[in-house]
Amino acid sequence: MVDRLTPALRFPAELLLRAQGTGLAMKAAIFDVDGVLTDGRLFIGEQGELFKGFCTLDGHGLKLLAQGGIVPIVITGRDSAAVRRRVADLKLPHAVYGAGDKLAAAEPLLASLGFDWPDVAVIGDDWPDLPLLTRAGFACAPANAHVEVKAVAHHVTAACGGDGAAREFCDLLLMAAGRYADLLHGHLRTLDGV
Repeated sequence: MVDRLTPALRFPAELLLRAQGTGLAMKAAIFDVDGVLTDGRLFIGEQGELFKGFCTLDGHGLKLLAQGGIVPIVITGRDSAAVRRRVADLKLPHAVYGAGDKLAAAEPLLASLGFDWPDVAVIGDDWPDLPLLTRAGFACAPANAHVEVKAVAHHVTAACGGDGAAREFCDLLLMAAGRYADLLHGHLRTLDGV
């Protein structure tokens, strides 16, 4: 049995330093949904029901982020049963749905949690995310984000939205915080701590 794994994942040192924020780790990370946690496509059924596809790698990354002491926050411009279900399944306590103005939604939430922008990371893919990305201590965009979003991002993921981009973002933040290796090691035992 392997007692400890050496992480295979690597990021450039300067990127890890940037992803630490003002301290040794970001305190929170804000996630957009459409185009980040999904591929951005909307499937609408005959009865008007909305379907979205979520990547399990991304979901596990959000759980790891919380375990690593970085608060995951979801702020989305749309409100749907599918998104609410996914957020509930992941047990994420901080989410804002139907946010027409994401900055107006984020600022009171961050203030209530005691977080300032330099210690907050954001991943977004389109223009409504720009007010958050330009204030964040660390801004990230999926590979398939709009060109204007990529232009302001400190990091553009190798993966596309809905296909591992959020997981890459989570892994990067955890590695920058020095928590990635311990979380990986913990998974050698069991996921439920037994």
